Amino acid sequence: MKKNIAIVWGGYSSEKEVSERSAKGIYSFIDKEKYNLYKVKIDEHVWEAEYENKLFPIDKNDFSFTANGQKTAFDFAYITIHGTPGEDGVLQGYFDMLRIPYSNCGVLASALTFSKFTCNNFLKNFGFQVAESVVLRPNEAYDAESIVNKLGLPVFVKPNIGGSSFATTKVKEASNLQKAIDDAFAEAPETLIESFISGTEVTCGCYQSAKGFQRLPLTEVVSKNDFFDYNAKYKGEVEEITPARIPAAIAAQIQEQTQRIYQLIGAKGIIRADYIVSDGVPVLLEVNTTPGMTETSFIPQQVQAAGLNISDVMTDIIEYEYSRIRK
Repeated sequence: MKKNIAIVWGGYSSEKEVSERSAKGIYSFIDKEKYNLYKVKIDEHVWEAEYENKLFPIDKNDFSFTANGQKTAFDFAYITIHGTPGEDGVLQGYFDMLRIPYSNCGVLASALTFSKFTCNNFLKNFGFQVAESVVLRPNEAYDAESIVNKLGLPVFVKPNIGGSSFATTKVKEASNLQKAIDDAFAEAPETLIESFISGTEVTCGCYQSAKGFQRLPLTEVVSKNDFFDYNAKYKGEVEEITPARIPAAIAAQIQEQTQRIYQLIGAKGIIRADYIVSDGVPVLLEVNTTPGMTETSFIPQQVQAAGLNISDVMTDIIEYEYSRIRK
């Protein structure tokens, strides 16, 4: 009997648009001969399953829906919500209570990586190179001049929790710092300010399945803009080169580091780690436990470059994570 797979998208943040695109990508990747696929939208007001071009409310008691008098329960959730509640561990806790297996990291790993500042400083203790940074939280006093003195200029100002480069600003002059901080706070309750690191930006994906651990080839990111902002990510204003044009030894080092990160945080499913290679040294930018999965996203590119079939990868992840819960 085919498993019923919920492709869970939406969320409570500005990243909902990106999540919808990832859901379409995942729907196209998963083998429909093996699985029944349903898109499930989650937002602050309603949870709905799409079935036969109609929307039906989700019963949150058991994560099911009823259509035409027939109840459909889900065997697996493929979470592709970028932001809360799908990337920060909240939804993972809900599925854990229902014993519904899902595609990505659990509560602890998701919560840890969702805070860029906390995750990077956690990994710094294990020898990873990270940018110097300051985190700002609501109602905490801060002094812009002291931040500039500590981190120098330029700096990157971004929401500490979130992704997709929403409200991310490269600040080159101290007079522009406050507005960048205000913009970041308008997007999320915490703001991260990081020192600028020059070099080559690369990203590395990896995942675990019953077949073992798979390190994917690196992608080099060459933005046509001042940095890898939202327009570069999602409007084609970037050149993405897979495999990356960096020395093989450095690429192998980054793949090894990404696998070590996977193990240290206790990851599941596919993750992606972003780096700047500065003077031959990989500097970790952030860890993404719910990477974008549109047809042109980094992970599908890397899967193809590795000589793998994206549909097979999806099957491997679904079956591996399902077997870990439903033994």
